[in-house]
Amino acid sequence: MSPVNGHAQKDPTPASIPVPVMPAPGVVPIPAERVKELVTALEVPFDPSQIEWWVMNTTKGQQPARGQVVPYADQRAYTDRLNALFTPAGWTRKYVIHTSANFERSGDQKVVAKVLITCELTIFGLGSHSATGEEWADDQNAGTSAEAQAFKRAASCFGLGRYLYYFTGTWVDLDERKRPKAVPQLAGWATPAGWREGLRPRCVVEPTPNQAPAANGGAGRHNGNGSAVDGEVLRGIEGMERTVGKRMYRGVLKSVAKVWNPKDIQEKAIQEKVLAHLQAAERGLRRADAARDRVGLAAFARVLGPLRLNSLDQVDNLKTLQEIVSALEDKASPAELSSANCIE
Repeated sequence: MSPVNGHAQKDPTPASIPVPVMPAPGVVPIPAERVKELVTALEVPFDPSQIEWWVMNTTKGQQPARGQVVPYADQRAYTDRLNALFTPAGWTRKYVIHTSANFERSGDQKVVAKVLITCELTIFGLGSHSATGEEWADDQNAGTSAEAQAFKRAASCFGLGRYLYYFTGTWVDLDERKRPKAVPQLAGWATPAGWREGLRPRCVVEPTPNQAPAANGGAGRHNGNGSAVDGEVLRGIEGMERTVGKRMYRGVLKSVAKVWNPKDIQEKAIQEKVLAHLQAAERGLRRADAARDRVGLAAFARVLGPLRLNSLDQVDNLKTLQEIVSALEDKASPAELSSANCIE
């Protein structure tokens, strides 16, 4: 028996017997035209009143303190949208909880495990998607955080809340308790009205805390040898640290540019090469996450074992990442990989 929304559910039909997604008892099948309308409605941004701001980075030794904030929505906003569009009887979710083996955390060298929770979200008539959330086991709210992360990631595969992934962070002043003194105003495309009018985001990278626009319009600066160093590419590189993780970020900088700080790169061509490698790492990590969700955590652990790794956070080079992705995707069936295409 597996828990589903707090209730028990019979074990699923064996994988050898294909089972089409059917509406719950009493739910009328959704016509194709209505499916398109519902998917479009799922993609609409949340009302600004439902948006909160999380401080993900802060400056050190600077007064006033500055923090990089990104918007997010509580999972209740997600459930409210699902209930409004499909009713509480029109969707369900199932959680599976795992705990990794203990390993050394790179930030503080503390040996600790991770709590990993997989959420399978099913919308009757639309299908199912699953995703995994994770949190350090020494966090007293590890289970709650990993559960919310898994649910939101699964929902984003249907388009719900996916627009929030376009935000890379905005720098604001913080008070003495490290809270934003004021939060940014949401762009028009990130509001229900703007989205319905056809406004869409542009993939841009926010400047660093004290960075002013270049006098030449951001075209770049020049080193002593006269080769242009592109400020926009540099900001793109810096913005990738949070996306790919510190280990991979530092590994790419060291292997490709032989530096620890991207500002030390003196040639535009090397900058662009570093950014391309980081973008490849981002794609690889997304593929690894998707394949892990399909094959399960036990198979994922068997792939990492021979590499002496316990988590994707420990991967610091593209070659190892490629080996992991290939091994995981070999274990997943073509149908499973097709269903994971919601991750770009």
